[in-house]
Amino acid sequence: MLRRTVLGALASLAALAADSSFSAARARTPAPANAEAYIIWPPDGAVITGGKLWVRMGLRNMGVCPKGVDLPNVGHHHLMVDTDLPPLDQEIPSDRNHLHYGAGETDARLELPPGKHTLQLLMGDYNHIPHDPPVYSKKITITVK
Repeated sequence: MLRRTVLGALASLAALAADSSFSAARARTPAPANAEAYIIWPPDGAVITGGKLWVRMGLRNMGVCPKGVDLPNVGHHHLMVDTDLPPLDQEIPSDRNHLHYGAGETDARLELPPGKHTLQLLMGDYNHIPHDPPVYSKKITITVK
C-alpha cells in the first residue's frame, strides 16, 4: 500500500514537472529596476475621430524582442484594452482585451467602437509572463467619436 502511494505521488510530481505552464509560472524573468513602459501615442485624454488609431509603444532601459527570445533585459509589448492588469505571476491572456505583440512590434493599428476606452502596456518575457518586477505603463483613457 505504501509503495502504491509513493508511486502515485511520484507520478503526480512528474506530470507537474512536465507541464510547461507550471514550470513557467514558478520562475519570472528579471527586469531592470529602472525599466519603464509608456504609451507615446495617443496621449491621455485624447479624442479620436473614427475608430481607427495607431498606438505607439515606448520602453526605456530595456530592449524589445520577439516572443521566444530568452535574453536578459528584453521582452515584448502587450496592450491591455478596457481591462486591468492580469495576475503578474502568470502568462498574460490573449484575447480582445489583452493584445500580444510577439513579433517585437512597437506600434499597432487598433479599431475601437465609439466611447471611452482605457489602454495600458505590460511587458512580457519570452513566455508571455510579466517580468520581476513587472514593467507596465500608466493606464490612459481615450474617447472615440
